[in-house]
Amino acid sequence: MAQVPDKTQLRHRMRTLRAEAAARDPDAAEKLSDLFPMKLLERYGPVVAGYVAINEEIDPAPLMQRLSRAGAELCLPRIEDDGRMTWRLWSIGEPLERRPFGLSEPGVDAPEVNPTLILTPLLAFDAMGNRLGYGKGHYDQAISTLRDAGRAFACALAYAAQQIDSVPSEPHDQPLDWALTPIGSVPLFMMRNMKALNSNNEGPGAA
Repeated sequence: MAQVPDKTQLRHRMRTLRAEAAARDPDAAEKLSDLFPMKLLERYGPVVAGYVAINEEIDPAPLMQRLSRAGAELCLPRIEDDGRMTWRLWSIGEPLERRPFGLSEPGVDAPEVNPTLILTPLLAFDAMGNRLGYGKGHYDQAISTLRDAGRAFACALAYAAQQIDSVPSEPHDQPLDWALTPIGSVPLFMMRNMKALNSNNEGPGAA
C-alpha cells in the first residue's frame, strides 16, 4: 500500500506543480473570470471575499472586477496582531498596506465584514472539498467562525493540476464547497453529498 504523504511533503510537491501550471497558462486569471458561474454570486453574495495573489496563486483580480461590476461588495483578508484573520471592506483601486510575510492587506481602519462567498487560494484540493493551504490555519479558523455565525460558501480558485486524489484532512479543516479552474467548475458540495448518499444506501439497512 502506498504511503500517504504528510502535509509538509505534499505542500512542497504542490508548490512545484502549481508553478509549472502557472507557467503553462499565463491567461488563467482571465479564463477564471469568464467561467465563473454568476449564479454563485446571486445565491451566496453579495459580500465576496477575494485575496491578493502571491507567488504562483491564480490572480483573482479580473474575477473580482467582474463581480464588483455585478454589484458585489468586496473585502480582503487581514491578519490581525493577535493572529486572527478578519475580512475588511475594500474597493478596487483603494491602497493596501504592506504587511508581514509580504502580504498586501486593507488598513486597520477598513470596516470588518462577514463575507458570504469566499474566494480562496490553495496548494491542492480533492473531490471531497479537502483543502491544502499553507499550514497557518488562517482560512480554516476564519471560515469556521463565519459558518458558526451563519452561512459561508467557500470557492477555491485553482489550476486543474491542483486537484489531486486525496488531501490529508484533520477535524479542524473546513471543507470547500466549490472549485473553479481555467477549464471549468468542480461542484464539491454536490460530490460530497452524493458520496454520503451512496454510503447511506450501501449501509446495513440497504435493500
